[in-house]
Amino acid sequence: MGRLIINTEKKKSKINKNIYGHFSEHLGRCIYGGIYVGEDSDIPNVNGMRRDVVEALRQIKVPVLRWPGGCFADEYHWKDGIGPKNSRKKMINTHWGGLVEDNSFGTHEFLEFCRQVGCEPYINGNVGSGTVQEMSEWMEYMTFDGISPMAGLRSENGHPEPWKIRYFGVGNENWGCGGNMRPSYYADMYRRFQTYVRNYGENKVFKIACGPNGDDYEWTETVMEIAGKFMDGLSLHYYTVPGDWNKKGSAVDFTEEDYYNTLKKTLYMDEIIMKHTQIMNRYDPDNKVGLIVDEWGTWYDVEPGTNPGFLYQQNTMRDAVVAAINLNIFNEHSDRVVMANIAQMVNVLQSVVLTEGDKMVLTPTYHVFDMYKRHQDAMLVDVYAETEETGKGGYTVPNLSVSASEDGEGVLNITAANLSLDTAYPLECILAGSCMGEHASVEGEVLSAGMNAFNDFSHPEDVAPSGAEGIEVTKEGFKFTMPACSVVHFTVKRQ
Repeated sequence: MGRLIINTEKKKSKINKNIYGHFSEHLGRCIYGGIYVGEDSDIPNVNGMRRDVVEALRQIKVPVLRWPGGCFADEYHWKDGIGPKNSRKKMINTHWGGLVEDNSFGTHEFLEFCRQVGCEPYINGNVGSGTVQEMSEWMEYMTFDGISPMAGLRSENGHPEPWKIRYFGVGNENWGCGGNMRPSYYADMYRRFQTYVRNYGENKVFKIACGPNGDDYEWTETVMEIAGKFMDGLSLHYYTVPGDWNKKGSAVDFTEEDYYNTLKKTLYMDEIIMKHTQIMNRYDPDNKVGLIVDEWGTWYDVEPGTNPGFLYQQNTMRDAVVAAINLNIFNEHSDRVVMANIAQMVNVLQSVVLTEGDKMVLTPTYHVFDMYKRHQDAMLVDVYAETEETGKGGYTVPNLSVSASEDGEGVLNITAANLSLDTAYPLECILAGSCMGEHASVEGEVLSAGMNAFNDFSHPEDVAPSGAEGIEVTKEGFKFTMPACSVVHFTVKRQ
């Protein structure tokens, strides 16, 4: 039996709710057909937004949503997406699928979607092919409350009152699709562009600089040295790719060796965050700059028969375990990580929702986010976990990933994943410094299935959570046997 020792007396850092954020790009069917169907659609909608998708996202308490990209952000010109829809400019989406982008989903539509979901907007501005004036005017258009050309234009387009825009990214992946820049060049560009991302009235902008690709520590070093004092956040992108970028591997047809290899690559996120944090600590010892992991998730070969530029992939129990591992890592680094955005929200990569016409299905990853939402804005507490190695074919990983937090009412939330495919894990959870007492209670929720199991439109609930049966409450805590390949959430209410 393994032991899990949780010391609720040792509070560590507040888990920013934005760690549970999402990402939506004009890519494949993420926006069109996934989020937005238009006001005249037969699919139930409110102001063009799918009612079923909005309700699902409200359930998991999506805190923040990043848009319009991704690579699309650095070729997006926001003025093309405002005004009467029949007169908006059309363009070819050269990054993703080569289809016509009609700009019917623009600034007003995105902010309306955020309003319906109840989340904060995170706007990503265009540095790669845009101008300082264009970025400056976008912020003026959205947030200025007064007499100005852009405020007047916003009013003409039906929104006299300004919006509140807290999060703004100055460019995306400028080391690659955002301009193939060197870090010193981007750092100077960032300093210039961010100058004109103004604070208007009470709207205070949290400015996010383009950070590194995975383990590119030189990028972080250079950008922090040159531009660190001008930013509030630094982004980081890291995807879990089982194979390589030419042959990534199948989302559903994979072996046990592939499963453990995927988890091993996911766990690399912990090392990446630690090393980037060490660099940031040298230039920002007071933690004024947050690390923003605004693209993460699994990336496989597209589903057979689908447009390769749409990045549509299925989502299995393996992805649920990947999500749990990443969220536990972000929780544990919440002293520096203040936001993360899974890629992507609907129909693209590791999405939480899949749609097809008027149908919608929740993925295993969705259910993990539903479990983990209880950590939002709670205090991380100290956890010691006894683990053992598990794996196959030379790929080994610890059999347990876990994090715990305490909310404002003293309720303890514990999330754990059993990474083993063949071994149930008897867990003894000891709550150090806590008295369970006769009125204490422990409730649990389990998500468990075969590693290849997934939900589709014919079988939408093949992978779904159920109540955790067999929890034994003790004086010191509780005991529970975690099924193989599972994610479990425990809610502990003590005396």
